[in-house]
Amino acid sequence: MSSTRATRPTHWAAMGESTFVAGIWFMFGLHRLLGRTIVGLLLWPVVAVYWLARPGLRAHSLDYLRRLKPDSGWRDGMAHVRLFAETMLDKLLAVAGRYPLARVKVRGGEAIQAQARSGQGAVFVTAHTGCLELCQALAEQAPDLKVNVLVHTRHAESFNRILARLNPHRGVELIEVSELDMGLTLKLAERVAAGEFLAIAGDRVPVRGSKTVRIPFLGSDASFPVGPYLIAALLGCPLYVMLCLHEGSGYALEFELLAEQVKLPRRAREEALTEQALRFADALADRLHRSPHDWFNFYAFWEQPRA
Repeated sequence: MSSTRATRPTHWAAMGESTFVAGIWFMFGLHRLLGRTIVGLLLWPVVAVYWLARPGLRAHSLDYLRRLKPDSGWRDGMAHVRLFAETMLDKLLAVAGRYPLARVKVRGGEAIQAQARSGQGAVFVTAHTGCLELCQALAEQAPDLKVNVLVHTRHAESFNRILARLNPHRGVELIEVSELDMGLTLKLAERVAAGEFLAIAGDRVPVRGSKTVRIPFLGSDASFPVGPYLIAALLGCPLYVMLCLHEGSGYALEFELLAEQVKLPRRAREEALTEQALRFADALADRLHRSPHDWFNFYAFWEQPRA
């Protein structure tokens, strides 16, 4: 048995916040005064200190990177954390309306716009990749596109307060959720029926409950949540993958249809949920092979216990 298993790894939601609030505001202010180039240089010592001070982060980053590139070393790990730091800055810029949307390529957006015009919404299953706040920036450019993001906001309360201060009239609403109950289901159903979209992370196991499946991902089995597929099935709406990756000097925001309607036969419910999770995991793995440093889950992902 590995040492990671023997020590019973901590559930991701119990790890607490690691957001350096003062540092984020400082970098954001420097960006306004000095521009991207100077801030980019200043990020290196910050990243170096963070990398050296967090042995767990180093280990989990390299564990992930070596599944894509076996010879990954400390330089790849530093680049991984550096890209995360840059992305945190871009999140602030996107919410504040300061990120240049000309640098964002959207793939599959026509289908989403058509879905919005149809009067019925859909479910987006997404991951902790790139700068998904750019979806908010784009939503504000398209009045028909209204997105609700289901999050465990208490895990990052400080960062969410920063986002609220930057733009108190954000076009995307954050909905805190720890478990799916009847009241929340009815609320979500009303929004989808009104033509709104729901975005749900498909790469974090639930905070409560045991609604997960174990499926192959980058060479080993890992636990994935089935909440996005249960919600899509309950609401009878289409299911899309929504992922964001760095590309060139900006980002690519990609949408891919997973199912026009998720059907869960009574006698094959588990198999149907596993199939949907596999399709999502394959779509995520395909993007990560293109941009390995874009996945920001710095914990023992393959060893996660059931919630």
